[in-house]
Amino acid sequence: MSRLTTDMRDEDSRPYFLWDEPLTIRQLREILRSGDEQERLTYMAKILREARYEDVWKFLSVDDLVRYWEQLAPRLGRRRAFWEFLLRKWRELGLVR
Repeated sequence: MSRLTTDMRDEDSRPYFLWDEPLTIRQLREILRSGDEQERLTYMAKILREARYEDVWKFLSVDDLVRYWEQLAPRLGRRRAFWEFLLRKWRELGLVR
């Protein structure tokens, strides 16, 4: 099994936020790019729940967050309020729709 890392450029290591899964950063990127929708949503939610804010954007875009919000929100647990706050503020400022 590959080692855990906080260096998101190390494609052959596992990202620290997937400590419980044997996926490398490369494999995660591939799933996010071309996996089926449910698999993509599962990993998008896990990133939003477990990754540091600055690392989220190394895998997801703001457009991803906005586009899939309704499906992601119920999967975010304690982090849901954080992302709801950000989306609400971004909308108030006209940064996203």
